[in-house]
Amino acid sequence: MISLSSPLHVGIYENNHLIEKHETKEQTSEALPLLFESILKKYNCERLFFARGPGSFMAIKITYIFLRTLSIALSIPLFACDGFTFNNQRPIRAMRNLYFTKDKDEIQTILLDESVEQIFNLPEYLDTSLFSENTQPLYILPAV
Repeated sequence: MISLSSPLHVGIYENNHLIEKHETKEQTSEALPLLFESILKKYNCERLFFARGPGSFMAIKITYIFLRTLSIALSIPLFACDGFTFNNQRPIRAMRNLYFTKDKDEIQTILLDESVEQIFNLPEYLDTSLFSENTQPLYILPAV
C-alpha cells in the first residue's frame, strides 16, 4: 500500500507478482475500510506491506494504525519500507515547495523552486527484500 499522496494505491500480489490494483483519490480514512472489506472477502492475506513515509502526515498515521490493527487482528506480519522505493527516488512533497529527499540512507528536506509531480507506482514484482519489520512511520516533520 502507498498512501503518501493522492491517489492511494493498494496492490494484491501472488508469488510477489501484482495481480490486482486499486487506486482512489478518496481520503485515506474513508477509503481503507471499504477497500479492505472487499479485498478480505476475495483474498486470504498472508502478509501486509506499506510505504511508511515520508509524505502526508495524516495519511501515514491512519495507514499505520489501520494496517497494524489488521496485522494483529488477523495474525499476519506487517512490513514496511520508505516511499522513495515507489517513486524512483524522486523528491516527495512535504508542504508547498519543501520536499523530502533521500541521499544514501538519510532523509532530509530541501526547498525546490519548481514543483515535482508526485507519482507513485506499485511495482509489477514486489521485491520483499526492500522491506523490513521496522514499521514505525517516518514522521519527518519540517520546521514551520
